[in-house]
Amino acid sequence: MNLLTYMKHLAGSGAIAYYYATQIRDPKTRPDFLAGFQLVESSTVPFLTVLSARAAAEGDAWLAEKLAKHASEETIHAKIFAHAVKQLKKPVLNYQIIPKNTKESQSNQGRTPFSLYFEGYSSEQIQPEVIDWDVFMASTYILELDASKDFMRMANVLPDNDPTTRSLKLGILSIAKDETRHAAYLYEAMMRRMPATKVQKLVEKWRTHKVNALLASVGDIMQSYSEKLFIEE
Repeated sequence: MNLLTYMKHLAGSGAIAYYYATQIRDPKTRPDFLAGFQLVESSTVPFLTVLSARAAAEGDAWLAEKLAKHASEETIHAKIFAHAVKQLKKPVLNYQIIPKNTKESQSNQGRTPFSLYFEGYSSEQIQPEVIDWDVFMASTYILELDASKDFMRMANVLPDNDPTTRSLKLGILSIAKDETRHAAYLYEAMMRRMPATKVQKLVEKWRTHKVNALLASVGDIMQSYSEKLFIEE
């Protein structure tokens, strides 16, 4: 990672860490914030399941097993967040039955973190049946590595003096450990398929993708806050 990318990474990560901390600490924003993670975690399960079957069909039993375990653990993560949302007296959403108009409005925005991260790739290119293995492994490695740190920081800002919050904290800490392990197997998977120099180039490429997407997302968040403050004034 070059110096400019590294500095951008620090700035973007710091801003997102602050935003996550404020969202999860505030009882008013915590339910919706956690519900968002529940949807993300549950929505990755079918993707990973298809990839596991694809790896098995291609003769890579090791990768197929790792992906199947990954999918299983993402299911557990979704349940942890769903349980927390229920305890906060909020309904748990199923990503498969989110109203169509909501999905369409989200897709029409064009600047979702996901679309920004995969800029340059069509939606067809990143489907589990056809996604290039190098793209999947490197892009997901970066996401899992960063998620492990994000979840660790989120857990650490939660207080210990309430049983419900303490339970959530322990659950998020366990998720962080899983994400660290996911990043490790994805890195190993890349090393099994290509020279270390190519792995490094792929990681740097997707780190740059993440930095650019992160800074754009931070910009959108800041704009949203500014508009909210303007309306309230």
